[in-house]
Amino acid sequence: MMIAGREPDRSPYDRSRTAGTAIPPEILAAVRRIEIRTRRLVDEVFSGEYHSVFRGCGVEFREVREYVPGDDVRSIDWNVTARADAPYVKLFAEERELTVVVAADVSGSGFFGSGERTKAEIAAELCGVLAFAAVSNKDKVGLLLFSDHVEKYIPPAKGRSHVLRLIRELLTYRPVGRGTDLEAPLELIGRVLKRKATVFLVSDFWTGDFSRSLRTVARRHDCVAVRLRDSRENDLPAVGLVNWRDAETGRELLVDTSVAAVREQVRERSARHDQWLERILRQAGVDRVDVMASQSYVEPLLRFFAARVGRRRHGGRR
Repeated sequence: MMIAGREPDRSPYDRSRTAGTAIPPEILAAVRRIEIRTRRLVDEVFSGEYHSVFRGCGVEFREVREYVPGDDVRSIDWNVTARADAPYVKLFAEERELTVVVAADVSGSGFFGSGERTKAEIAAELCGVLAFAAVSNKDKVGLLLFSDHVEKYIPPAKGRSHVLRLIRELLTYRPVGRGTDLEAPLELIGRVLKRKATVFLVSDFWTGDFSRSLRTVARRHDCVAVRLRDSRENDLPAVGLVNWRDAETGRELLVDTSVAAVREQVRERSARHDQWLERILRQAGVDRVDVMASQSYVEPLLRFFAARVGRRRHGGRR
């Protein structure tokens, strides 16, 4: 998409960190700010909702007890029954531990922001919330960074120090690619995650068709699309001539935003993209959370959790 994006090399968050290189103080400060804010949100707002929405991937054996009328005969433990000369049934408990993977888009369009913060900065904080919510529930969380190819994959693990590492990577990683391609990260997820996991796809989704890979991954895993948007990407103000530079291709274009037809063309293109994305997600059975760069992400996440809980109570998926 053609946008007047901020150059990645002008962002204080776009600094590559190599082995043996000290982390810049401003990055440490940013990580600390994100930790304080996101942990407070998790403790006060999201932890209970997260636990209610996301469940473990199976059941584990707990114990046996003597059969009572009404028990499912399929749960009878025939070995114990034979030894005890009385029917006994197996009892199981749900496995609570989840594996969560946050797949974050680090392409050039993430450095666009018409307000105080870019989409990339908001993505780092939002991913921090998801990661801290996971580890607070004793789940494992991993990170996958992608542009027009897979940039980096950090396998799921537990603990605060691991989450802080993920946030540092989000803030400091300098991508090689500038475009966006969801096929490659989805294919990697399909290969490396052998058991059911929860996958958050955090992107603006200005990309080519990824429906085939998404359907494949969504059949095994619980996928959630978190779309980051900026209002100026679909609603241009009439401010005269603007030099647009595509943050992903480098193409430049002089646009006269005072022309109503130009502004309408941008709105129509954005609407077509919305319809296309909604169709792909609906066909794959994937939920979508829309987060505007100029607004808080708290309310969209809470609405998503509430909708999920409501569907679960009524036995529906979407």
